[in-house]
Amino acid sequence: MEDLKTSIKQQIIDSLNLQGMTPAQIDDNAPLFGEGLGLDSIDSLELMVLLERNYGIKIEDAREGRKILSSVQTMADYIQANRKI
Repeated sequence: MEDLKTSIKQQIIDSLNLQGMTPAQIDDNAPLFGEGLGLDSIDSLELMVLLERNYGIKIEDAREGRKILSSVQTMADYIQANRKI
């Protein structure tokens, strides 16, 4: 699970061009949006594409997406339970 979380963090950094940031700087349980990492709705679309491309997970419901994308931990839990690739 730790490898998956580190991988997710690196993918977030790469896909959102968070230059100068390292996976170690992203707390597993910190919110990705708002007060935490400060991502916005455009970033959430990028994260949904990332989940589909890298893990075969397609999020159809925006409310479900908000829960899944709330932190690295929630993303890792969802990927582990629903991975298709």
